[in-house]
Amino acid sequence: QVQLVESGGGLVQPGGSLRLSCVASGRMISINAMGWYRQAPGKERELVANSISGGPTYYADSLMGRFTISRDNAENTVLLQMNSLKPEDTGVYYCRAGIHMYAGGFREVWGQGTLVTVSS
Repeated sequence: QVQLVESGGGLVQPGGSLRLSCVASGRMISINAMGWYRQAPGKERELVANSISGGPTYYADSLMGRFTISRDNAENTVLLQMNSLKPEDTGVYYCRAGIHMYAGGFREVWGQGTLVTVSS
């Protein structure tokens, strides 16, 4: 069983910063991509940033310049550095990974989410 565990969420004031972390564990051949999505109450889940293993990164247009996604050398961890946070950034942030399984095939795996609240 492959599992993604997020951490780093919490309460932060507008203009502040947070760093989210997601670690993938379990039996897998490789991770094709790891990224972050978020969902605010009453809204659909949306892309925050995505990192293709060994390749490019992608950001939501509204977040480019404030958020930075990065991966460790083993490619099993993805970080999201969030700066200049705004109240509209509030939501549950989910880690997502595309993985190749030993059993064969490609699988999409989601973490449980970590809550980010930006408020004075």
